[in-house]
Amino acid sequence: MTVRRPVAWTVAVVLFVEAVGVAALNWFLGIVVDRQDMSLAGLDPDTMSVSSKIGGVVFGLYFALCGLVALLVAVRDRPPAGVGRVLLVSAAVVHALLGAFGWGLVGWHAFLFMVLVLALIVLLLMTYDTRTGPAAGEPAARGPEDGRGGDGAPVSPPPAPTTP
Repeated sequence: MTVRRPVAWTVAVVLFVEAVGVAALNWFLGIVVDRQDMSLAGLDPDTMSVSSKIGGVVFGLYFALCGLVALLVAVRDRPPAGVGRVLLVSAAVVHALLGAFGWGLVGWHAFLFMVLVLALIVLLLMTYDTRTGPAAGEPAARGPEDGRGGDGAPVSPPPAPTTP
């Protein structure tokens, strides 16, 4: 049994939930700043409020797009390619950075969640690895156990003779 599709479905659901959560949190923070009429270093509170809301929408759409890529991977059971793969790799990097900042700012619970999502994204990318042949630098697969190919010729040249 493969774990590829369940991992892809899990990543899609987690990223969609995270998209809604990030957008809602930033929207809420924008409302708080607006209602409290707070200012940071002389910045206009309205600008801070709108910026927080825009940032929440942008990051929410980003995570939703990454979730859509994971959903397409789960439905099609094919590896992500091109822009989709780049989006998932960037989401993994974002979660690594958010985890590092989350440890210091929020606590170990946020760090644990971010590392869990990071691990799921990396697992998704690794289980759908597109390489099927030998990796670069590895010898090709050998023929039968006697070291000969299908036509009876040696697969690799015999060792060079040595002198005493």
